[in-house]
Amino acid sequence: MMGLRLLLAAAYPVFAHLASARSDGGWAALAMADIVLLLLLEPLLRRRAWALTLLASCLLWLWWVSQSRYALMPLLAPPVVFIALASWLFGRTLRAGQVPLITRIVQGLYAQAAMPMTPALYRYTRQLTTAWAVMLGVLALANLWLALCAVPSGVLAQLGHRPAWTVTDEQWSLFANLLNYGIVGVFFLAEYWYRKLVFPLRPYRNVLQFMRQMAQLGPGFWNQLLR
Repeated sequence: MMGLRLLLAAAYPVFAHLASARSDGGWAALAMADIVLLLLLEPLLRRRAWALTLLASCLLWLWWVSQSRYALMPLLAPPVVFIALASWLFGRTLRAGQVPLITRIVQGLYAQAAMPMTPALYRYTRQLTTAWAVMLGVLALANLWLALCAVPSGVLAQLGHRPAWTVTDEQWSLFANLLNYGIVGVFFLAEYWYRKLVFPLRPYRNVLQFMRQMAQLGPGFWNQLLR
């Protein structure tokens, strides 16, 4: 299931960018169908009747929208909604009485290796959780702004208003479907290398081992983390 999720997640930005670059409702419908499959994957594999019914309904709606002037509009939502949701997942754990999300992950990694957490590491992981929440929140706002300003398929243009500042659909797509991932990737790698300098004693030696140990925490840990 994890392999299928990764495949669907990787396919979406390709389909979405092709739809925007070509102004093609068919590619737009395929991109959104990819999102629906990603969200319904687990119940679909378990052959739940409600999931099959919901999938069929969504596909029928997407086909109808793909034939209309609003064919590309559904693509405006995912970069805003999913990145804002990710920002919220980080930010909600910064409330009083909560353990910051990254602190909980690091605690799991260090406990797995029987290594102690230090006060400096607790402070750093809280600051890093804040940084991820802010960075993702800024990205979500940037995506929202571009979705409003895109021409001809942006929200304002579709409602009959000419934005004061405009971008083309392709320019919007380059940011929303490609550059977003680059920004997140650069932030992750830059922080990883900075962490190597600040905390040289870690339970992993490189990025690959870090990712492997993250996976070894298990689905139960990640399900609990997101609750």
